[in-house]
Amino acid sequence: MAEDLERVAPLIDGKVLPSASADQLETYDPSNGARLAAIPRGAAEDADRAVRAARASFDRRNWSKAPPGERKAVLLRWAELIAQNAVRLDALDALEMGKPVSLQVYNAMVAAGLVRFNAEAIDKVSGDVLSSDSLSTVIQTRGPRGVVAAIIPWNFPTYNSVLKIAPALAAGNSVVLKPSEFASQSAMMLGRLAHEAGLPPGVLNIVPGSGGTVGRALAEHMNVDMVTFTGSSDVGKLIMQYAGASNMKVVGAECGGKSPQIVFDDGIDPDVIAGYIARSIATNQGQVCSFGSRLVVQDSLCDILVERISARLADIVAGDPQLSSTTYGPLVSSRQMQRVEKFLSQARTQGAEVVYGGRRILKETGGFFIEPTIVTNAGADSQIAREEIFGPVVAVLPFSDAEDAIRLANKTSYGLAAYIWSTHAATGFRVANALQTAVTVVNADAVASAGPGFAFSGEPAGLSGIGLEGGVAGLETYQRRQTMWFNHG
Repeated sequence: MAEDLERVAPLIDGKVLPSASADQLETYDPSNGARLAAIPRGAAEDADRAVRAARASFDRRNWSKAPPGERKAVLLRWAELIAQNAVRLDALDALEMGKPVSLQVYNAMVAAGLVRFNAEAIDKVSGDVLSSDSLSTVIQTRGPRGVVAAIIPWNFPTYNSVLKIAPALAAGNSVVLKPSEFASQSAMMLGRLAHEAGLPPGVLNIVPGSGGTVGRALAEHMNVDMVTFTGSSDVGKLIMQYAGASNMKVVGAECGGKSPQIVFDDGIDPDVIAGYIARSIATNQGQVCSFGSRLVVQDSLCDILVERISARLADIVAGDPQLSSTTYGPLVSSRQMQRVEKFLSQARTQGAEVVYGGRRILKETGGFFIEPTIVTNAGADSQIAREEIFGPVVAVLPFSDAEDAIRLANKTSYGLAAYIWSTHAATGFRVANALQTAVTVVNADAVASAGPGFAFSGEPAGLSGIGLEGGVAGLETYQRRQTMWFNHG
């Protein structure tokens, strides 16, 4: 596979160009630790060239003012090309960051569906006629913001690229994408396929490189109208500072999470819940921002649920993420593996007990594998119960009644997602209304039951970020409202 890698270099104005910096970053196969390739570290000049190309394309108006049907046709062709190349895109993501090709959520086929959704939404988003007197007409239109810089993480490379690019393009913007330095291959391929689908040069530009260099340059750029970011809360804060210190560009930021799985002992089937929670722990090795990493469970059900989850986790098949038989891959990097190990070591020091997993596995492969892990006796104020780990670790926090569950669930600086399990609809509504989260799911697997229009359409709280992502509402965040008042009396 290594010999078939995409060329990672700035894609600007429809052409692959050399970086302005000769410095390089090494990438590694997380399943065995072997070197994959060297990619550009990137330079502020790369970002500037891409922004200038994006601005020129926006000002040419051949995309921003193209008829909705034309933009829709190009995006639908792009969606079809993504679907046709889904196997390769999934293989690239598995190779670079360890997401198993068997994982059917947030993969390339789902990304293709997301492009189709946004394409079909193009001519469904309309303006408004506002109330006025008989001598005037007031209308409010929606138009593209201009140049959008998109900065994405490494955990679902293909999907995260599309999650930013598709609505921004559907809204008529020109885009500069900065993929993660850990996983740039699929982004480069997506850019190539977009131009093959007929996207005009300069409308989509891709600048690989380090976040501290390229990401910062984009967030600070005076000719960028919006920056949309997904990643850690610490970096999200920096993006907001860069944007504010430059031209006060609009910022959308989906950041960290420490989501609760709230389970009531009111007749709920523990086997069903155990199966879902075990799958969520193992999904992408816990490297999911909305992962329910705090198991807030009624104390009368606590022991049996932990036992059932542990039994389900024993069924994972860890190994090479390129194999269709593998259900559980490595963490993205040695650094991420060490981060998880440090959290577990600190938890043990503070009196917590690792009742399942917690060890490095498949060490002989050289890969970065950590077992799915369940931790008990961790206080609600402990580091492992409050901070985002971004790994396959869940902390168990028993509760006595609904008020206690709400208190524990809200005892965090994040507000991204929450999951409630109860046989009583009244309990689900009561608890959901008391939680400060973007999305609260009651008695369902949100990933399995929601379509591409859902994505993550909700406004997060606290350190989880600002703005909307996904659905028609998410597309509209890439547009600017303009009011026009006509006096005709």
